[in-house]
Amino acid sequence: MMARRSEFLVLVAIVLILIHSSAGAGMSAYEVLRVNGLPSGLLPKGVREFSIGDDGSFEAHLDHPCLAKFENHVLYQTNISGSISFGRISSISGVSAQELFLWFPVKAIVVDDPLSGVIFFDVGDVRKQFPISTFDTPPDCAPTDEEDVLALHRAGGGVGVWRS
Repeated sequence: MMARRSEFLVLVAIVLILIHSSAGAGMSAYEVLRVNGLPSGLLPKGVREFSIGDDGSFEAHLDHPCLAKFENHVLYQTNISGSISFGRISSISGVSAQELFLWFPVKAIVVDDPLSGVIFFDVGDVRKQFPISTFDTPPDCAPTDEEDVLALHRAGGGVGVWRS
């Protein structure tokens, strides 16, 4: 009886390892977001390359930097990276959000409780709350001049005044 239980536990462990290792294989960026309990509209339309590692680290590539409009403007750089786990993206690079006339790097995106209908963005030292439905579908993203992106980051660590 004990041997069968051990065999069963080993089988379960193998299945879980296989599921985890293939979770990102062949999936689009938008599918990976949904599988991880996040809305697909966190990334704009037009992701041309996407890769994810076994540890959840990912890279998404766009043809050009672009600007999307939600409740605030969001700037996506050509290369976006971070670490994804269920309900959370952390260590984000390549995404900035506008608050008033300033731009701040988005550091993390979190859905604490999927039933709450709320998503949180860690922007600088502030945690902003939005309806999760705002990000149900990938937004259109207007191409943005590379010089504007460079000016934004020269202004000091991703914080600066945006020219529109």
